[in-house]
Amino acid sequence: MGAANEVKATTNTIANSRKEIHCDCNLMWSIIQQMITKRLCSQSGRNEGSIIPVYSDRARRIAATYARFYLETEKYGDVSKKGRFYWMALGAFASKTVACSLDDPRVALIDTVFRGLAKGNLWLFYDISGWHWYYTRFRDSFDQCVTCRDASAYIRPVREQVANYPWKDDALPKIKNMHQHSYIVSGFNLVQEIESELRPRQRATKQLQHLLEIAQHEQGVILQPLIYADPNFSAWVARQRAWYANWASPDLQLAFHNACDTKEAQLKSVADSTTILENYTSRMDWINSAADQFHHLMQTRAEYMESQLQIISGWVGASQELRPMTHYQPF
Repeated sequence: MGAANEVKATTNTIANSRKEIHCDCNLMWSIIQQMITKRLCSQSGRNEGSIIPVYSDRARRIAATYARFYLETEKYGDVSKKGRFYWMALGAFASKTVACSLDDPRVALIDTVFRGLAKGNLWLFYDISGWHWYYTRFRDSFDQCVTCRDASAYIRPVREQVANYPWKDDALPKIKNMHQHSYIVSGFNLVQEIESELRPRQRATKQLQHLLEIAQHEQGVILQPLIYADPNFSAWVARQRAWYANWASPDLQLAFHNACDTKEAQLKSVADSTTILENYTSRMDWINSAADQFHHLMQTRAEYMESQLQIISGWVGASQELRPMTHYQPF
């Protein structure tokens, strides 16, 4: 997994001597990317390990990480600022839904869709978690370094880690080496407003605005070029749509629950039958609707929603060893 997050200097005989280390933005981003690498790995030594191989287990660890960011229980979090990372709460439910889809035998039958969902989920995590970890760990330099992220420029040990990421040759060019940041900048400007002393109604408005900014990054900057613009993936998604409500295709829905589904209609967002998933505009129409429903629940049933996120946050160590699964994959 590469070198540890440290810099070594040659010792000398001068008492209390110091060596000044210049940590530029690229070094800081390299440290953050190493943290991201570790989250999805089973470690076999202090700095050695391999990515967990089961796609749905990855999605559950990702969901747990998102939930922990929202709950401020992730490393470097601040419980007094809970609620600032509003997209992360919705993202936790979304990644849980991806895990459920990857466990569905009907999805596993179509390898293009199965791997496409796994790829999108994984690379969204590699991208989106980095902005949040940087903000929480190195807040003082975030505004300076937010525009400087570039996976191709990381320090050598971290570039070597990234070179071992699944689908990296396909993904990195499509998502511009995780450099694109326009929605991220506006989204995190809203985070700063949420952190300030706002009245509850003002805070809720800013939270939803933040969620929608980050959602545009998620869907337009990462997932659209990475998977939905792939003609093979989109063709199979279209075929599945033709099979909608048939045994051969799962429903297109997002349940605000730790389980894959719930009988309470108000606790899930079901896509309209006219939704064209591979079309960005059509997909965003459903996501906006799901965001409104999520926001309503977060304002009216906050205790319930946070209890579900708390359960999901406990999946941070999800692995084949802890939970019997199928669908082992080489990546």
